[in-house]
Amino acid sequence: MRHVYFPTDAIVSLLCVMEDGDSTEIAVVGNEGIVGISLFMGGETTPSRAIVQSAGHAYRLRGQFLKDEFYRAGSLQGLLLRYTQALITQMAQTAVCNRHHTVDQQLCRWLLLSLDRLSTNELVMTQELIANMLGVRREGVTESAGKLQKAGLIAYHRGHITVLDRPGLESRVCECYAVVKKEYRRLLADHHES
Repeated sequence: MRHVYFPTDAIVSLLCVMEDGDSTEIAVVGNEGIVGISLFMGGETTPSRAIVQSAGHAYRLRGQFLKDEFYRAGSLQGLLLRYTQALITQMAQTAVCNRHHTVDQQLCRWLLLSLDRLSTNELVMTQELIANMLGVRREGVTESAGKLQKAGLIAYHRGHITVLDRPGLESRVCECYAVVKKEYRRLLADHHES
């Protein structure tokens, strides 16, 4: 890896890809984060793959510049370490969610995490791609999206998902969403450097 990326209005999915090509999203990165933590964590490479889930813009920085600043042990190092801890929490909670919660709950979690990183209530995403992100069959996503649409929570048409009732989605999501959101807020949003 030669660069790190700071999405501003894009969403990037971090995926684990199996030998047979199947993949599952392990985390989502938006305007709160950075793509390429392995560069400053000493790994230099990672077996996961980053794909743009929602197109937009990002700042790109040469990895060596970030590493040099990180190793100066200033305030940036603390911020990057707190972000990495929040990202690890998201990865762990995603693994728990994928194992213990319904596709309906996983879809709600995924939609809410994505919306938190966008300035709009609309996502452009096919059910096939959502199924790949969640590591489930497309039919399961079709059924779950249909339930959410019938309940008036989302409108879905030809790869466009519009969230109509965010509080309704939040009432249906499992605790995994709140755990991740609370940890990001605790580590990043509420922290003030002097």
